[in-house]
Amino acid sequence: MIGTRRYSHPIRLREVIRLMLSSYLSGLSLGFSLILAIGAQNAFLLRQGLRGEHVLPICVLFTLSDALLITLGVTSFAAVSRAVPAIEPLLRWGGALFLLVYAVRSFRAALGSPEALVPASGVPGRPLGPTLAVALALTFANPHVYLDAVVLIGTVSTRQPDPALFGAGAMTASAVFFFALGFGARRLRPVFARPRSWQMLEVTIGVVMTMLGLGLLVGG
Repeated sequence: MIGTRRYSHPIRLREVIRLMLSSYLSGLSLGFSLILAIGAQNAFLLRQGLRGEHVLPICVLFTLSDALLITLGVTSFAAVSRAVPAIEPLLRWGGALFLLVYAVRSFRAALGSPEALVPASGVPGRPLGPTLAVALALTFANPHVYLDAVVLIGTVSTRQPDPALFGAGAMTASAVFFFALGFGARRLRPVFARPRSWQMLEVTIGVVMTMLGLGLLVGG
């Protein structure tokens, strides 16, 4: 009996820690696998990082937004979908419209003067307020964000030993990726010193937004 009391608790504690670590690492790996695919947020953050405009506020905004949506998915996804069954088509059509409009904006920028795309030295960029407004729209008006952060992560979390730590792992992946992309983009600035590179970036962003938007419409 003494031996049982002496060793059972450490063994049980190790098992609990193992399950908790498993949940966290599962959330971390799923979070990275979802966010590494180029999307609306990533394309926008890459461009801001290259320009060096409001990178920190945007990284913080994207990280907190993902954390909020992941928390919603882990804690109350099932309840929300039952309470508001019309939310899926509303998000899909509204998000598709927004993404297509943003794509047109990028294509127009690419077809304009290439030199106009390169941020000139000493010339102020877009103010913080409008920039954050676009970042918020790219997050909360984009159904893909809900499908990843709320639906998929929320669904997988229900099969985890510790859903809270699973969500924490996904949030960690989101934070690491956004800050790495935003501040790491500075290393690409020599490449984007040429106007043609900015044209190619705008075209790429436009194609990505178009594919995302049409994918939402066709998927419906």
